[in-house]
Parts: sequence; C-alpha cells; structure tokens
Amino acid sequence: MKVAIIMGSNSDWPVLEPAEKVLKDFGVEVEVVVASAHRTPELVKEFAAGARDRGVEAIIAAAGAAAHLGGVIAAYTTLPVIGIPINATPLNGMDSLLSFVQMPSGIPVATMAINGAKNAAIFAVEILAGAHPELVQKLADFRARMQEEVKAKGEKLAAARAAAAKA
Repeated sequence: MKVAIIMGSNSDWPVLEPAEKVLKDFGVEVEVVVASAHRTPELVKEFAAGARDRGVEAIIAAAGAAAHLGGVIAAYTTLPVIGIPINATPLNGMDSLLSFVQMPSGIPVATMAINGAKNAAIFAVEILAGAHPELVQKLADFRARMQEEVKAKGEKLAAARAAAAKA
C-alpha cells in the first residue's frame, strides 16, 4: 500500500506533514516529492505517468496560488488524485481552492478543504480500503477513537461548567 504526496514547493511541507503521519499511522507507505507544474513540468509528467509502476495507489497533490499541480497530474494518470489547496497567497487559499475544484469534465481531482492534509490522508486510506480489507477495521477503530475523544471533551466541558456554576 502506497500513497504519493507531491507538492509544488518544499514550503508546503509544514501543511502536508500531518498527512504523512496519518498515512503512516494506518500502515501506508508514503512517497514524498517536490515538483512544480510550471517550473518542472517534465518532472511532474514523469512522476504521474510512472506512479502506478512504482506501486502508488493514490496521489495527494498540494499546491498554492494557481494550483495546477493536481490537474496536471490527473491528466497523466488514472490513479485517484486528491487535491489540497494551500493557503499561500493574500487570497488565503481561495485561488487555490477554485483552481482545484474547476477541473474539466473527465479529469477529476477530489478536492479537500484549504490546508486539509489530514482529511486528504484519511480519504486516501478510504480509497485503499477497497483493495486492502485490513484498512477497513483500522478506519472503524479510528472513528471509534474520535467518538470517544469527542465524548471525553464534552464531559470535561460539562464538569468545568458545573464547577464554575457552583463557584
């Protein structure tokens, strides 16, 4: 099981590093690449066209500003591409978001929220779970942990409010 994370600039890594952590927590191998759709188009083409042969099953592509990286990759592969718009301009990532979601018919890029690296990783695991049944239980366990964490936070807040009301 392998997911590739590609970003247009190494300055995007702080946003994407949580995606690598989530994928590794699920036992998914991660390939990390820096390549620009505009500055290194041949490298991007080579990356995308050869991804399946390298064992990649899904690609997370992150870019800011014009954010063409995900679309260019999707044009060169039939693997699922998950786009993460990066907040990298004075437009707070809205330019990137619109670039990702406005893909032409026939070349889809699943688009996450601006800086939505964790959800991109979880979505990649959900895609992989179709071919790797062991991930189904890991996803169920992950959701159960989230439920318990939310319940615990609610109980903590209720206790704090009760204590404050008595004071």
